[in-house]
Amino acid sequence: MGEASNPALSADSTEPVGSCELYSDAATKKRVLRKIDLVILPLLCFVFFFQYLDKQSLAFAAVEGLETDLHLVGTEYSWTSAMFYVGQLVSEFPFIYLMSRLRLSKFVGVTIVIWGGICMCLAAPKTYGQFLAVRFLLGVSEGAVSPAFITITSIWYKKSEHPLRIGCWITCNGLASLLGSLLMYGIGQSHSLTMAPWRVMFIICGAMTSFIGLVFFFAMPDNPETAWFLTPEERIAAAQRLAEEHDGGDKTNFSLEQLKESLGDFNSYAAFLFGILVTAPAPVLTFATLMIERLGYSSAQTLIYNCPSGAVQIVAIWAGVLGCRFFPQRRCLVVIGLILIPIVGCILLVALPFHGWGIIVGAWLGGTGSSIFTITMSLNASNVKGNTKKSIVNTLYFIGYCTGGIAFPQLWSSKDAPRYTNGLICSLVAWGLFIVLMLTYWSIASMRNKERTRLAVEGYVSPYEAGADVTDFNDKSFMYTT
Repeated sequence: MGEASNPALSADSTEPVGSCELYSDAATKKRVLRKIDLVILPLLCFVFFFQYLDKQSLAFAAVEGLETDLHLVGTEYSWTSAMFYVGQLVSEFPFIYLMSRLRLSKFVGVTIVIWGGICMCLAAPKTYGQFLAVRFLLGVSEGAVSPAFITITSIWYKKSEHPLRIGCWITCNGLASLLGSLLMYGIGQSHSLTMAPWRVMFIICGAMTSFIGLVFFFAMPDNPETAWFLTPEERIAAAQRLAEEHDGGDKTNFSLEQLKESLGDFNSYAAFLFGILVTAPAPVLTFATLMIERLGYSSAQTLIYNCPSGAVQIVAIWAGVLGCRFFPQRRCLVVIGLILIPIVGCILLVALPFHGWGIIVGAWLGGTGSSIFTITMSLNASNVKGNTKKSIVNTLYFIGYCTGGIAFPQLWSSKDAPRYTNGLICSLVAWGLFIVLMLTYWSIASMRNKERTRLAVEGYVSPYEAGADVTDFNDKSFMYTT
């Protein structure tokens, strides 16, 4: 049979992975992507839903008696939010190493089960100090999830596929906000509870989280080569898809060379700053329910009026995803466009009289940071190569995220209620700095691409062995996403 008649050697095929001589055609790769979307993506989505529901449950609890029951005054409510990030910050440092050394899927699965158990423990505290301690432990247990998810996304998907897939699991932030408000409303309307509704909320959230953690542990494969839902041929095709972009997949070794490279790379520091500045709207989300309640609504009405904020988040997230789809080399510009949404929301909250729908709409718009979170994480996933380097950069992002999560809520004190002007002005400044950072990131990535284009024109060919653990610095054929 001639070569042209062999479908395994079609024009759409790629080089073989490793020593295998089987070539995968475009139809096989398309089928593989569909299977990955049906198995891997839902697992990521479910876990991220419950992670955000845990975070939002604090805001729901606030309008159902948390502040009164624990006698919170001054900045104590702010600290219940910030302490989560203190715990997450502490955990990020050891997790940099562990995520490079252990089987990522199993390690993350264990931490999910543990975090669900700790979430249930939030129903037990009787004092502010006890609640603060459990919030700290909750942050520690959740520290691996988000940075690991960026790495997992880059293991299973090509760069061009990152914004859509990350957008899918970040969309669960909006769903958690929307459905969480309805769940808390339903719990609050029950008259047969033997404990405070906010305590029941934490028990339900924790139990569901632990369950999905067990599912994740047993269902999430380590990499495409070990995927239980793919045939042997499809596993090769899945590996080849990533090999086309010179991705080495998940490794279990820690590279000191990649650590040194990370410390000298602007993208590492940009990731850290992304994390800090993207948390600017976090207090807006946490305090939005209190702001709406202080417009004169009951706790039940407040939860209902808060529901659309989740839908607004989802719309903003998918505006970003579609922006990246239509302008794949303009992600930085898409981020700048998305930043304008929470800026408008914060301006409304600062400038409008404190009554009516203007404040409610401002609260919805001011808390749309998840859309920006999506694209900046996709930039990390697309612009960093090397197993250890990816772990370091992704963790730096979340160290920055935790730092911002600790710092920003301190500017939101009960003495500034109901408008919290100091916090809102700080958020506006942070968004302005974010725009400057994105322009700088865009400029540097463009300059790097121009240099690599010059090398290509001069005939430079970067040697690459399929599955090799090389960084974006070492692979000179690698082009950065701008």
